[in-house]
Amino acid sequence: MIRDVLRMGDPRLLRRALPVEAFGTPALAALLVDMRDTMAALSGAGLAAPQIGVDLRVVIFGGGASPRYPDASAVPDTVLINPVLTPLGPDEEGGWEGCLSVPGLRGWVPRWTRLRYTGFDASGAPIDRIATGFHARVVQHECDHLDGILYPMRVRDFSRFGFTDVLFPDGSVAADD
Repeated sequence: MIRDVLRMGDPRLLRRALPVEAFGTPALAALLVDMRDTMAALSGAGLAAPQIGVDLRVVIFGGGASPRYPDASAVPDTVLINPVLTPLGPDEEGGWEGCLSVPGLRGWVPRWTRLRYTGFDASGAPIDRIATGFHARVVQHECDHLDGILYPMRVRDFSRFGFTDVLFPDGSVAADD
């Protein structure tokens, strides 16, 4: 089922989400179906459970090219539960980000260029991956939602933050955030 995405200003987006304690349950499976349906309907690159009002440490991302990020490399289709992110070095890279919870806006956000993420899949099997590039950016963006952080909170230079159609009048970045 396609769910409504909470928008910036909703206090539920500012909470630290709770860890998942039971894997492989019908409730978790239903949540993941709703998250996938919602992400696909909105052409998102990822989605965190808090964005649809579910206060759990669950994110999904990847699964193919995103029309909202047409130049980005593919990211593996992933369900990541109770994630832990560890930067692999101090290097950061800036990049344009948008968010389904912050529609119509984009900002230049610094992110670690290389990181390791661990957690669990829907059945409770461990996940342990190294991510770089757009993959690393998406993981960090989605996992920020689990700690009540929206990407505008990470923008350092607000001259590089604004409405998508103004920043990119040529349509070089999809405007349907």
